[in-house]
Amino acid sequence: MSKKLFRSAVTAGILVAAAASALLPTTASAVSAPLTRARIAEHFDLDKGQKPENIAMAPNGDAYVTFASGRQVARISPTGAVRILATLPMPADGGVHTPVMGFPLTVGIVRADDGTLYFLYATGTADLTGVWRLRPGGRPQRIAALPANGLPNGLALDQRSGTLYVTDSALGTVWRVPAAGGTPTAWSTAPELASTGFLGANGVKVHNGAVWATNLDRGTVLRIPVLPDGRAGAVRTEATGLTGIDDFAFTGHGDQMLAALNGPSEVALVQPDGSHSIVLTSADGLQNPTSVALRGDTVYVLSAAYVTGQDPNLLLAHLDR
Repeated sequence: MSKKLFRSAVTAGILVAAAASALLPTTASAVSAPLTRARIAEHFDLDKGQKPENIAMAPNGDAYVTFASGRQVARISPTGAVRILATLPMPADGGVHTPVMGFPLTVGIVRADDGTLYFLYATGTADLTGVWRLRPGGRPQRIAALPANGLPNGLALDQRSGTLYVTDSALGTVWRVPAAGGTPTAWSTAPELASTGFLGANGVKVHNGAVWATNLDRGTVLRIPVLPDGRAGAVRTEATGLTGIDDFAFTGHGDQMLAALNGPSEVALVQPDGSHSIVLTSADGLQNPTSVALRGDTVYVLSAAYVTGQDPNLLLAHLDR
């Protein structure tokens, strides 16, 4: 998808996720079939800015999500009940200087074992852009400032080391931030993370001793080893040809992953050797998907409808193992 087309379609957000409610069957259309029983589980309201960006699953089936243009963090129960947990302050300039997007947005989210939520807010202003924390029953607070000229997007948590990793889609950087809060470090600025004109480094996960990140513009999956001293190792490109790749999730089969392809409205199954097949398409109900999560054998795919402008939703499917 062209930069011009994508920008013109982005008016209110990036992506959220939810748990099941009022399941509506759709016609399966996957090119290959490790995913079955795909159906739309939840529809979101464009008029309320409910273009969902990212999801963090809880053991009890709750889903914690960010509504990007709503500047909100929400909890969605397994029955589909939505509760807004926090609405972040509007920047003084309305967020018009937010890099790339031109509006303030809540982006990546992760959940620690104690229930603490960490999430990203990008506003183009120095007083609000950065990593935020929300403890159970508490109020949101910023724990680390990130550059106002950047676009913090993806967020991953390494609980063993107490470290957060943040992808910056505008600055082509992976930031390292203590989960307790403090000063960020530019952990990797490898050229493979850079944008070619729109969004560079995007989705991110910690997996098997490495930080894995996607590059939307380049259609790549990257692996960056975490060295014994905590520094970033040499970047290795693990997969290519994934047009519009956003966020992703590992399936539990080694380095195999499911990846959201935003522009084409597809989900790809990416094998450890870098090959991939398309397992969900727009015929299944996808509307510019931006993230994927798994809980057991259930796959959650979140669609923001940036370009389509129709039916941002949550799709559920079963992963045949």
